[in-house]
Amino acid sequence: MSLLTNVMDHSLDDGYAEAAARRGVEGRSGLPRTVRAKLGLAAGLVLAALVVTVGAVQARVDAPALAKEREELIDRVETETAAADALAERVDQLRETVQEMQRKALERHGGDQGERTALLAGATPVKGPGIKLVIDDAEDAGGGDGDGPRQSTGFSDTGRVRDRDMQRVINGLWAAGAEAVSVNGQRLTALSAIRAAGDAILVDNKPLAPPYTILAVGNGREFREDFDDSEDGQYLEVLHENYGVRYTVAVQDEVRLPAAQSLIIRTAEPVKTGKGSTS
Repeated sequence: MSLLTNVMDHSLDDGYAEAAARRGVEGRSGLPRTVRAKLGLAAGLVLAALVVTVGAVQARVDAPALAKEREELIDRVETETAAADALAERVDQLRETVQEMQRKALERHGGDQGERTALLAGATPVKGPGIKLVIDDAEDAGGGDGDGPRQSTGFSDTGRVRDRDMQRVINGLWAAGAEAVSVNGQRLTALSAIRAAGDAILVDNKPLAPPYTILAVGNGREFREDFDDSEDGQYLEVLHENYGVRYTVAVQDEVRLPAAQSLIIRTAEPVKTGKGSTS
């Protein structure tokens, strides 16, 4: 009977009773889990919106300062560029003055050969009959294999005009009787150097771009025939036939060549003006 009485008095297990009591307390003092999760998400979204808003406001505040710094930098660049251009113009003026003085010195102290000396030195512009030679890369010119401008065969390894090709052509023109030569408007002198920098051809350290226009003052048609019959003229024809290098040669009644831009007199001797005096 005591067992039945205990069951009737305690019909709910103690563990269930504790769980029910705990849920009752949570119901009175807190919110359901799903509600709390939604509230947490809402709080996170509000915080993110606040951060974005603050960032946008800060960017708007900083924009005028950045724009001002940019304008100041642009003004500085433009000012320094103008100053550099002015200095470059001044350098050109001084260079022209020095070159003019050098030309006059060559003409004055060259005696009967003063004019010819100035001509051969590239100190003065020149005009006269001659030829116009235009050389260009082949239409399908490759970039080469990086082993140098030429192979052991002695000819250009691709359809691209190389520095040694240009050297041979220029030397052939001098040998055929050229009195003055220019390449792409740049006057050549006895001190001019034709070199390569990668695939580019440099004349006196200035890069040239194809097509290469060569003007040479000489004895007209006879000058051209002498060049065509020379070894270097035949070399140019081989480049055309075997590698597709394009070129044209035309006799001109008059070609005009500028003076050399970088004429430098390396040696000088005093000129005697009287007994025991020099100037």
